[in-house]
Amino acid sequence: MEGKKKLIFIVNPISGTQNKEQILNLLEERIDRELYEYKIVRTEYAGHAAEIASQAATEDTYMAVAIGGDGTINEIARALIHTQTALGIIPCGSGNGLARHLQIPMEPKKAIDIINKGNIECIDYGKINDIPFFCTCGVGFDAFVSLKFSKSGKRGLLTYLENTLHESLNYKSETYEIENEDGTMKYKAFLIACANASQYGNNAYIAPQASLSDGLMDVTILEPFTVLDVPALAFQLFNKTIDQNSRIKTFKCKKITITRSKPGVIHFDGDPIMAGDKIEVKIISQGLNVCVPHNDRKDYNVLQKASGYIGGLKPIGDAIVEDITNRNRLLLDKNKALIKKLKGKSSKK
Repeated sequence: MEGKKKLIFIVNPISGTQNKEQILNLLEERIDRELYEYKIVRTEYAGHAAEIASQAATEDTYMAVAIGGDGTINEIARALIHTQTALGIIPCGSGNGLARHLQIPMEPKKAIDIINKGNIECIDYGKINDIPFFCTCGVGFDAFVSLKFSKSGKRGLLTYLENTLHESLNYKSETYEIENEDGTMKYKAFLIACANASQYGNNAYIAPQASLSDGLMDVTILEPFTVLDVPALAFQLFNKTIDQNSRIKTFKCKKITITRSKPGVIHFDGDPIMAGDKIEVKIISQGLNVCVPHNDRKDYNVLQKASGYIGGLKPIGDAIVEDITNRNRLLLDKNKALIKKLKGKSSKK
C-alpha cells in the first residue's frame, strides 16, 4: 500500500451552528487512520481559511475539509478551484446549500464516513463579476435581503423568512436587460437568480432543475407579484416546484450580462457586495474537486425524479423521515400568519 493520503481539517471556531469540539472528538473516533494522516488547523482571522487551503493545495494535500458555516466552506472552495486538492465538507452552517445539493449528510458522523470513502467528483462553479460562487448569485430582491440579513443580529431560516416577507411588501421591482448566447431581452423583475446548484440553502430550491455537472447555469426570473402570491411562492420554493409558477421565467445558458439602471447590491452564495450597473455571470465547467457520496449517476440533480423529494430532510437522529407535507403546511401557515401581521402593521401607519 502506498503512503497515507494527507487531509487537513480547517475549523472556523466561531462560524456555523454546531459545537466544533464535538465534531473534532468524532474525527478522533471515526477517521480512517489506515488511509489518511491528518491535521487540524483553526482559523484565526477573516481570510485565514483561504490561506490555509491555498497552502494545503501546494503541498499535495488530498483533501481540505471545511468545518464551519457556509462562508467558511465557500472561502475554502474558492481557494481550491483548479487544484488537485479536493474540498471536503462537514456541514455546520445555517443554510448548507452546496452540501444539501451534493447529498452530503447533515449529521457529522455520516459526513465523516463520506470523507473516509474518499469518492471525488469534479463540479462546475460560477463567477459573478469574476467572484467565484458555487450555489447561486443574483440581483434584485434576494441580493437586497442578503444585505439586510448580513446586518441582522440573528441567523437562521426564520430570521431570513421574516426579513424576506417584511421587505417584500415594499420592495420595488426593477427593469433589467439580459444578454446571453440567444440574444437580448428585457424583463421587469423582482429578482434574477443565476444558479449553479439548485438551492439557496435550507432546502429553498430557487432552481429545481439546476445541475452541478452540465456546464450551464439555470437563470430564474421572478416577475412582479402581489402579496396574495407570497404563500404559493413560498410553498413552491420549499416544495421544489417554483419553476412551475406563472410568475417565474427560467432558461439555461453559459454566460449572461445583466444591465440595470444604476449600481446596487448583488450577492454570491448569499454574501452581498455593491456592484455597478453591468453584471457579468458565467459558469466554468469542471473546476472544483469535491468529496461526495458515491453515486452511480454523474449528475447530482436528484430533483428530476420524485424519489429525490425527501433528500436532505432526514432528522439528525435518522429515526423517522419527517412528514414533508406537514412541514410544508406549517411553513405555509407561518407565512400566512406573518403576512396578516405585517398587513395589520401597515394599515395602522
